[in-house]
Amino acid sequence: MPKVAVVTDSNSGITVEEGKRLGVEVVPMPVLIDGKTYYEGVDLTQEEFYRKQLTGADLATSQPAPGDVIAVWDRVLEDHDQLVYIPMSAGLSASCATAQMLSENFGGRVQVADNRRISVTQRHSVLDALSMARAGMDALHIRETLEEQGDDSCIYISVDTLKYLRKGGRVTGVEAMAGTMLNIKPVLEIRGEKLTPVGKVRGMRAARKLMIQKVREDVQGRLKPLWDSGHLAVKMAYSQIPDALREEWREEIQAAFPEMEHIGGEPLTLSIACHTGPGALGIGTVRV
Repeated sequence: MPKVAVVTDSNSGITVEEGKRLGVEVVPMPVLIDGKTYYEGVDLTQEEFYRKQLTGADLATSQPAPGDVIAVWDRVLEDHDQLVYIPMSAGLSASCATAQMLSENFGGRVQVADNRRISVTQRHSVLDALSMARAGMDALHIRETLEEQGDDSCIYISVDTLKYLRKGGRVTGVEAMAGTMLNIKPVLEIRGEKLTPVGKVRGMRAARKLMIQKVREDVQGRLKPLWDSGHLAVKMAYSQIPDALREEWREEIQAAFPEMEHIGGEPLTLSIACHTGPGALGIGTVRV
C-alpha cells in the first residue's frame, strides 16, 4: 500500500499552520500589494489584506512560482511514495495547468487533481483526499475520484460593493456607478470553471434570499440524489464581516435548511476577496 501525501494551495482556505495540524502540505498563494509580493497565511493575514484593500492599494493574486511548487513536492516525496496536489480550479487560474505540466516529470508519483473548486468547496476536496489516502487509496484513484465528484457542489456569493468587481473588470464603470446609486447587489455563482452572474437584486437582504433560493434549486434539481441520500452539507462563506452579521447569516441559512444540524463556514480566500472586497456573503453545498 503506497504512502500517499495530500498537498494543496492556500486557495483552499487552509493555511500553512493549519495544514501542519491536519497533515496537509500547503503551497501559499502569492498576493501582490503595490508591487510587493506577500504570501497568504505566511506573511499576510486576512486582516492585513483587507486593511490594504480599504486604503486603495493595488492588489492582485498570482500563481505560485514553479520552483516553489516543485520544492514542496520534492520535500514531501522524501517521506512519501506518491502525492495528490489539489490546486484551485483550472478555469479560474493557470496554476492548475502549470502544476499538471510540472507533474509530468515525476513519473506518476504526483497526481494533480482539477476538481473545479475553490475556497470552501476546495477545502472539502482536501479533507476528502486525506480520508481516501488514510483508507489506503493510491494517488491516481484519489485524483480520479475527486475529478468525478468535482461538480457535486455549488457556491453563490453576493458583494457589499461593486467597487472591486469593477477593478477586476467584472463590471463596467457605468454599471458600478448605477448599481451603487440603486443599491444593486449581484449574485455570482462559482461552479466548475466559471464565475457567473446569476441575478441582480436591490439590497443585501434580497441578495441573501436569492442565494438561498439558488441553493434550494440545486438541491432540488441536479444535486437532488445527493441531498436525498444525506450526502450534501450546506456551508456559509464571508469576507471581513462583523460577528453579529455572520451569526445572523448562519441563522438565516439554518432556518432555510433545518435538515442541517450545523451550518459551518469559512472566510473566503484572498483570490476571491480581490474581486469581492470586504462584506461579501456566500452560501453553498458540498458533497460529504
